[in-house]
Amino acid sequence: MITDSARPLSKKKGRLLIEIWKNREIYFLILLPVAWYIVLCYFPMGGLTLAFKSYSGKLGIWGSTWIGLQNFKAVFNAPMFADAFWMTIWINFVMLLICFPAPIVLALMLNELRMPRSKKVMQTIFTFPNFLSWIIISSIIKNLLSQDGALNGFLNVINVEPVSILGEKHLFRPILYITSIWKSAGWSSIIYLATISGIDQSQYEAAEIDGANRWQRLVYVTLPSLMGTISIMFILEIGGMMGGHFDQIYNLQNDIVQEEAETLALYIYRITFERKPDYGFSTAVSMFCSVINAALMITANTVSRRLGGGGLIGDVNSGH
Repeated sequence: MITDSARPLSKKKGRLLIEIWKNREIYFLILLPVAWYIVLCYFPMGGLTLAFKSYSGKLGIWGSTWIGLQNFKAVFNAPMFADAFWMTIWINFVMLLICFPAPIVLALMLNELRMPRSKKVMQTIFTFPNFLSWIIISSIIKNLLSQDGALNGFLNVINVEPVSILGEKHLFRPILYITSIWKSAGWSSIIYLATISGIDQSQYEAAEIDGANRWQRLVYVTLPSLMGTISIMFILEIGGMMGGHFDQIYNLQNDIVQEEAETLALYIYRITFERKPDYGFSTAVSMFCSVINAALMITANTVSRRLGGGGLIGDVNSGH
């Protein structure tokens, strides 16, 4: 027997099913992406239990013995872990400082071009490197800068001593920053250009009537309108600091500069695939990185909202 309190709930469920059936084409379209996320993103999270287990190939993930926090104790006691941790922080901090503003500056420069055809050509040129894999880019860099590469071939022709750019430890990080800007700045600038195209043109007209020149319109109209997008992209960048740029570093590093390239992502790869595998240990390192990333993202989101720039995660108290 259905009680009075259950009737409103059943009515709501009925209305929900009716609405789903009315919009069944839309729900069908999102079915595959949702299934993809569930199968490939949520189910694998069960593997995080390895961080608290001593993995056995015979017993599998679920049958392996629980050992509590022993893997985490081993991680924090490993001398190479501390070095990899601080190397990751340093490389990604400088990457954020140097590479993050590059697409913003590029978008502002492209927006100021008054020749549409040249603007499209330049945008295509700057965007193209994004579609090259880091394997291809590393091959290009090595062919240009290696001991027997194009640069040293040119220096040999003009009777200048060859240089070993890829063999110099202090040059490895600048190569990372330069190649990162070259590859991703053009693609990332599209997001900012899309935001700029949505700015109300009446704001520029009002600023021009008030006597503002192009630089002043950029500073007082364009940049403030971009702050919401900049804050969101900054939060996302912060949230990936601990595990980002693995493909780039792995393909550009070599045995000589390995000390300058040993980030946590590369450290996890080495202890998992290049040494005797300890899946519990490597999962603990990976889980530690994820926790730090989450903490950094929440902190960046909170700071952004406090400064009035908006954020990805709403204020719980405000209900937004």
